[in-house]
Amino acid sequence: MGIRVANVSKNFGDFRAVDNVSVDVETGSLVALLGPSGSGKSTLLRLIAGLEGSDSGRIWITGEEATERSVQDRQVGFVFQHFALFKHRTVRQNVAFGLELRRWKKEAIRRRVDELLELVQLQGYGGRYPSQLSGGQRQRVALARALAVQPRVLLLDEPFSALDAKVRKELRAWLRNLHSEMHVTTVIVTHDQEEAMEVADRIVVMNEGRIEQIGSPAEIYDHPATPFVMSFVGAVNVLPQGAMPLPQPGLAGGSQAGATAQGDGQIFIRPHDVEVYASPRDGSVPARLKRLTHMGRDLQAELQLDSGEVLVAQFPREQINYREIQAGDELHVISRQVRTFVPDYSI
Repeated sequence: MGIRVANVSKNFGDFRAVDNVSVDVETGSLVALLGPSGSGKSTLLRLIAGLEGSDSGRIWITGEEATERSVQDRQVGFVFQHFALFKHRTVRQNVAFGLELRRWKKEAIRRRVDELLELVQLQGYGGRYPSQLSGGQRQRVALARALAVQPRVLLLDEPFSALDAKVRKELRAWLRNLHSEMHVTTVIVTHDQEEAMEVADRIVVMNEGRIEQIGSPAEIYDHPATPFVMSFVGAVNVLPQGAMPLPQPGLAGGSQAGATAQGDGQIFIRPHDVEVYASPRDGSVPARLKRLTHMGRDLQAELQLDSGEVLVAQFPREQINYREIQAGDELHVISRQVRTFVPDYSI
């Protein structure tokens, strides 16, 4: 097992940042801790790294208990959100820093730094200073520095959030490829569900210091365990029960998951599970078009139901003759899949 966290809690005064969390990270896997600000994901990462001490629970790293060990003894590589490079050191000197502290011989340091600069695709940049690099290049230097000391695990705390969208996407693909080469047990903290879905083997969804669900990206998206996971991972319409008829199996591919009694709780519908037509169909309900947005191949429609609720639909542009419709027109919608959740009355 790469990392094992068992019943770990952490309080800051009266605030419980991590609440009795248990999670296993398989050796060589890449796991994302996903959740909104304040969900406890960064605190959990810092507890694994030893940058914070837990109030209760135990932590193992590569089979050895690390609960009481110092940061140095845990042998983890840690990459922060804001690079944290030494401004007055060159790229080579930044990457070599941890090796110098460990008193590696100069020739061994040179070989290791050359190897890492090639790995992160920065050959020829060794003599530059951080100010002479782009944001994406600086983050790759930070990753190379973390990998230099051959850590047992690599911990990344929102490593791409300070970068623009295009660079973030490029670095996500680069990180996935890098991990495929290195196979270092890696945990990445992110609030970006697209980032988690793209890079991780498994996702740990956190909310208010607790774990809501652990699963593969497909499991998290297709089979959310709670209303929070359904709402946080991917776009979703949340409507009161009765606002839309529940789809019938076999009707427009309709299916229903996690059903509760009609009128109890809320219903959740993904925008891509809504079909939009210009004329009535079996099982459809009328809706007034408020806005139509072109999103490349797809269209996104903002629709108002007779109940007053607003429904967002996303569908291929071939599904309707969009040139002949405008705001205010009556359209007709069918929900292919509706998900509901049984309320938890145990609290």
